Amino acid sequence: MPASELVQLRRARVGEPLALPDPRRHGTMSVEEAISRRRSVRDFSAEPLDLASISQLLWAAQGITSPDGLRAAPSAGACFPLEVYLVCAEGLFRYLPEGHAVVRVIGSTADVRRSLAAAAYDQAFVADAPVSLVFTAAYQRTAARYGERGIRYVHIDVGHAAENVHLQAEALGLGSVPVGAFDDEVVARVLCLPPDQAPLYIIPVGRPLPH
Repeated sequence: MPASELVQLRRARVGEPLALPDPRRHGTMSVEEAISRRRSVRDFSAEPLDLASISQLLWAAQGITSPDGLRAAPSAGACFPLEVYLVCAEGLFRYLPEGHAVVRVIGSTADVRRSLAAAAYDQAFVADAPVSLVFTAAYQRTAARYGERGIRYVHIDVGHAAENVHLQAEALGLGSVPVGAFDDEVVARVLCLPPDQAPLYIIPVGRPLPH
């Protein structure tokens, strides 16, 4: 990642959105090829990701793709219960679909990747990956409309969004891995989540090490 981009992330302040590069709408790899090539990767290079790649991954997760506010991944009733957090060496950020930006969650630039890995039962690759995207859910956004059935819909929503990320990573020449084994309460503390959000899914992403 160019030094100027690192500086942008490091200098981002709590409550001040940092606009991301515009996402690409056309790529060099077909959907079919991305599906065929996708595999779980657990060995990552320490090389940081450039801001354009981070932008593309976040857009694939929950980016707005139409003038009426609909997003890259389906959501039951367009309730959009998911939030996406970016964990990287420069700190902890929350994605803002409106405006396609990130905002720092805590005032420190502390690297919480090792804390996130510890919360994921010491799966070391979570700390090794240059970034992790963490999906959380505000269940009430969907349950308010669909009642108890809404819980199922939220879990379907995160499956849609996560697969977008895995396929986008493959299309960018990156590796990713789904992580569902973690201590919910510890992850919530690491991410400084508000009480109405629960962690659902961690996706470490980076450049695969050659085998």
